[in-house]
Amino acid sequence: MASIDALNISASGMSAQRLRMDLIAQNIANVNTTRDENGEVYRRKTLVFQARTQDTFSKMLAQSSRTNASELVGNGVRVTGIVEDHKTAMKTVYDPGHPDADEDGYVTLPNVNTVTEITNLIDATRAYEANITAFNATKNMLLKGLEVGKA
Repeated sequence: MASIDALNISASGMSAQRLRMDLIAQNIANVNTTRDENGEVYRRKTLVFQARTQDTFSKMLAQSSRTNASELVGNGVRVTGIVEDHKTAMKTVYDPGHPDADEDGYVTLPNVNTVTEITNLIDATRAYEANITAFNATKNMLLKGLEVGKA
């Protein structure tokens, strides 16, 4: 694996985690949004990650029996989509004065749990920091390699 590939892998992880943090911030910002542009209640959004590979798993498995394990590396991560959470139930609160209240006086609020979002934000931050550490370690190895020929 070329050292530049390692930098690209770390960079893809940082980009994916940055997008994840942006989406978490959007969820937190809309924690009380009862209407979106379509008139629907805001739904929590999450990212779907996928490994960036050139080969299928079966090809990699077949290749692993013929190749050195150090030659089997991934190509980073990519975001394949943003999906709405339809599994978590929406919250309802009694507020008959709210403009979006139903005939019984209940308002449907988004399925965003602030504690869950903050926990996910901490996780995304740690993953981002881990990618920065790997990126810097690779960069330092490259720089030390350049110093080999110096007297």
